[in-house]
Amino acid sequence: MLDIAAMSTVLNQNKVHEQASLAVMKMAMDVAVNQSDLLMSLEGVNAKAMETSVQPFLGANLDIQA
Repeated sequence: MLDIAAMSTVLNQNKVHEQASLAVMKMAMDVAVNQSDLLMSLEGVNAKAMETSVQPFLGANLDIQA
């Protein structure tokens, strides 16, 4: 026999589970967008500083022999 109350409960639980999963996914996507925006804004500003911190003496001296 079909139990309408039990079926309704299961369907509602599935709906709540789906809504919670979507909410978590949206939060994760927002975090990823914010991190990528931050990375893009820092990319141009600190590129030269990062290059010199890795190899600080690169390009500091120029030896020319004739």
